[in-house]
Amino acid sequence: MENKKTQPCCEKFKTSIGGQALIEGIMMRGPEKDAIAVRTADGIQLELKDRKIRPKGSFATWPLIRGAVNFFDSQVAGVKALMHSADLSPEGQELAEEEPSKFDQWLEKKLGNEGFQKAVIGVAVFMGMGMSVLLFFLLPMVIGGFFDQWIHSTVALNLLEGVVRMTIFMVYMLLVSRMKEMKRVFAYHGAEHKTIRCYEAGMELTVENVRMQTRLHPRCGTSFLLVVMVISILVFSVASSGLLSIFPVLEAMKGSFLYRLAMILFKLLLLPLVVSITYEINRWVGRHDNALTRILSAPGMWMQNFTTNEPDDDMIEVGIAAVKAVLPQTEGADRW
Repeated sequence: MENKKTQPCCEKFKTSIGGQALIEGIMMRGPEKDAIAVRTADGIQLELKDRKIRPKGSFATWPLIRGAVNFFDSQVAGVKALMHSADLSPEGQELAEEEPSKFDQWLEKKLGNEGFQKAVIGVAVFMGMGMSVLLFFLLPMVIGGFFDQWIHSTVALNLLEGVVRMTIFMVYMLLVSRMKEMKRVFAYHGAEHKTIRCYEAGMELTVENVRMQTRLHPRCGTSFLLVVMVISILVFSVASSGLLSIFPVLEAMKGSFLYRLAMILFKLLLLPLVVSITYEINRWVGRHDNALTRILSAPGMWMQNFTTNEPDDDMIEVGIAAVKAVLPQTEGADRW
């Protein structure tokens, strides 16, 4: 839970800089650069890469499209950073010294080193997103489908799915937070938030100043996922009702396997829209501070009590190094 010695910063501005906790490190994404800071036996290793800036007016920057595009982009960047931090860990160094399997050698020979790395990242992203969809969306849909012969209201069925989805998500996060291996990752998550809080307060980025900040932040990925769960209830309810009104034959098929399969596939196709709507809401909440935005961000902030831990000074130093590395050359270019 929140350390009583910490307190929320007096926010002077809101930054678009955001990050992700890694294995013994932190990734920060600024308006111009991405930074991966990892603490190794030799100190903090920092890797900096220029970001690909999309031109204004491009298809990928349109509202209700940019959300899904940016979400996928962040997933790819996150997997790359996580794999890089794993390689720098002691366990990763030991694995690097081992002889690669014959399949890995064959695949690298066929694809080349760069192609092999892209293939590994692609598989990791696909598996990660696939497991999330399976656990938090497909499973609740299947469970909810068993009740369609008793619950005839489309809205009520989607509400039931939403309750199941939220329950699975919260139980999953609570169980993960208790894993010994994740405690340090969540502490780096706390260091990421505290460092950004300090920067947004306009304070000098020192260990002492960062340490006094709260580890909770309204623009966290945990909050984003929680809002996705809520928005999915609304979107699925409206869209499902619309689909049944357009195709009344589906209404007559209620309770059948084909009906359940059709509704599951339909809702899965709506996921990019759900993510995009959530992204726009997250942007709006991130840029404003009033009673409504505080209410909207409150559940996600509460959830962060389980997905962040208080960091030690070494972790805070990693967070400071990562943030400083992505600060834009033009002051204010990272403001929301």
